[in-house]
Amino acid sequence: MPVERARHGRVLVITMQREEKRNAVDEEIALGIDGALNELEDDDELWVGVLTGGTNVFSAGTDLRVGSGAGTERGGPYGIIRRRRSKPLIAAVEGLAFGGGMEIVLACDLVVASSAATFGLPEVKRGLLALYGGVFRSARALPLNVAKEIVLTGDPIDAQRAERHGLVNAVTEPGSALDGALALAQRICGNAPVAVRQSLALLEACTAPDEAAWSLSNSAMEVVMASEDAGEGRRAFLEHRPPEWRGR
Repeated sequence: MPVERARHGRVLVITMQREEKRNAVDEEIALGIDGALNELEDDDELWVGVLTGGTNVFSAGTDLRVGSGAGTERGGPYGIIRRRRSKPLIAAVEGLAFGGGMEIVLACDLVVASSAATFGLPEVKRGLLALYGGVFRSARALPLNVAKEIVLTGDPIDAQRAERHGLVNAVTEPGSALDGALALAQRICGNAPVAVRQSLALLEACTAPDEAAWSLSNSAMEVVMASEDAGEGRRAFLEHRPPEWRGR
């Protein structure tokens, strides 16, 4: 199974299992995340979700060779990016969370990361744009100048800096992010589930991405994808060579 589900009492642990491809999201992974999050949302016995990529890597984002498939009905891209959720979801991050992997993290509510984790949006290095909320969600999760640095340079930041700026809630030893996320989930499960869900809904109402942000993101992507640089970026990545930018 490309995505594994495991119950820990009231907590559903969702694990991406494509480590040989750095958990790059293809259609199977996206559908697996979507199905698992549907189960979390629809089962009254489940109160909190944890999403992880295992002990070595979170996700490198979209599989550029095959794509991530069409967006799912309830979750949109990757089964999570445009999803409306009522239950808390924690990202447990080991290793890299790059591109769409970081966008998955930004679509979660809380983040526990190992000290070896790194976060980045390298799309500009490939002539692309972080389409799945990465640009505007990073600006909401981080100080604006830090978000600009990540988005405009394409360079990653480590877990310690991410925690210092508020993206990460807790940093653990390598290999222990899932344990830390489960401990945080159990703290949430000790509270009244109705109150937790209503509190989360209120927080989302104050901070959630609005349609204007998605509209601007889509318009920007249309410009980027129509450029010569976008094609060159993809070719250079697949051919393992530096891109030759034309600026058009």
